[in-house]
Amino acid sequence: MANEIKRAVRVAEGLREELAQLVGQKVRDPGVSGVVVSRVELTDDLRSAKVYFRLLDATRRAEAEAGLARASGMLRREVTKTLKLRVAPELRFFYDEGQDKLDRVAALLAEIKRGE
Repeated sequence: MANEIKRAVRVAEGLREELAQLVGQKVRDPGVSGVVVSRVELTDDLRSAKVYFRLLDATRRAEAEAGLARASGMLRREVTKTLKLRVAPELRFFYDEGQDKLDRVAALLAEIKRGE
């Protein structure tokens, strides 16, 4: 059981690296420009992946999600072939709001410090 979890984590990191490269080089959809794949969470059976992404311009979030959804078939085929997976994982894309929250907390802390 522990070995399977470790494998899922290893494969998720390989998936993140490969998706980052593919999104940057092979996806021609203009809505996907500027997308950075930040992390991937993969189920233990390697059949489903949550792919989290970031953008410099968060106002283009919906456009980027749509572009990634359109490219998901190609991305799925490519990562399955490159990583030599038996099953092509279903890719679901989500905007990674974690960094936005961290930035907001840092801004609030800086504001408090200036007020002292």
